[in-house]
Amino acid sequence: MQLPTTFDALIKEANQLNLYTSLVKQLNKDFLLANIDFDFHQDIPPTSLKLVLHETVYRLIQEKFSEYLNLLYIIDVSEDAIKALNGDDVLKLSEAVSFLILKREWQKVWFRHKYA
Repeated sequence: MQLPTTFDALIKEANQLNLYTSLVKQLNKDFLLANIDFDFHQDIPPTSLKLVLHETVYRLIQEKFSEYLNLLYIIDVSEDAIKALNGDDVLKLSEAVSFLILKREWQKVWFRHKYA
């Protein structure tokens, strides 16, 4: 599996395979497992998804760091990928982490679809 390198490429691939809704459902499932009281509407447009996820990750980093770490653990975001990010600018960091979250969630959805 070749993972998308941009948000737009990820969304394009999800839409082509009719898996965008499954991606949103997977996000909701993992947020619930991480005990984060947040629910993305299944009809959320991709641009809104990107913005809301970014804001949520930013808020978690700033205000609820342990919940943020738990979310990364539940989603199974690569620790090496997180460590490779520059943490000087929290806004840019949260944007990069949001994309890593989406990529990992996309992997789960894609594998489930391919091998179901």
